[in-house]
Amino acid sequence: MTGIEFLASFIRTGRLHGIGIGSTLAEVGRALPYRCVDVVDEGGASLRRDYGFVEFYFNPGSEWVMSGGSIELHRLANAPGRAARWGAGTGVDFTPYTAWADVREALSELPAAPELTVTAQGGFLEYRAETSCVSLLVVDDEEERRGRHVGHGDLWSAGLWAPVRPN
Repeated sequence: MTGIEFLASFIRTGRLHGIGIGSTLAEVGRALPYRCVDVVDEGGASLRRDYGFVEFYFNPGSEWVMSGGSIELHRLANAPGRAARWGAGTGVDFTPYTAWADVREALSELPAAPELTVTAQGGFLEYRAETSCVSLLVVDDEEERRGRHVGHGDLWSAGLWAPVRPN
């Protein structure tokens, strides 16, 4: 599967290899049994699991539960080895650059694609899919060129966030 196809599915479902908001640390470990780094904050109030360019965030309880995550696509521009390692394990092939136009086209071909809202975020455009709790940052600075960094119109990151639930 290409990174573009993978991202389109992620935007539609809010799931990544079968895991998402509410998944436990153990479930993430079973879905992604690859080398990673776990960092618990000093007070034990949060945990970050880092796979290189994919990160998940957890809140404590009777067990650690996922509260968010991100795919830091901008990290691939100057470290393509990260994408190669991820692809070898997951079967998802990312390229160093991911054009938002390509992802948007792939998303439009999926059934039940979510509606996206867009807001300017100082050099970026943020696209949010409320139904899947996915947020996408796209480089909106026309002077940014591809090289060691992503360029204009490329995805910077794709994030997963927990919705706020009323009390």
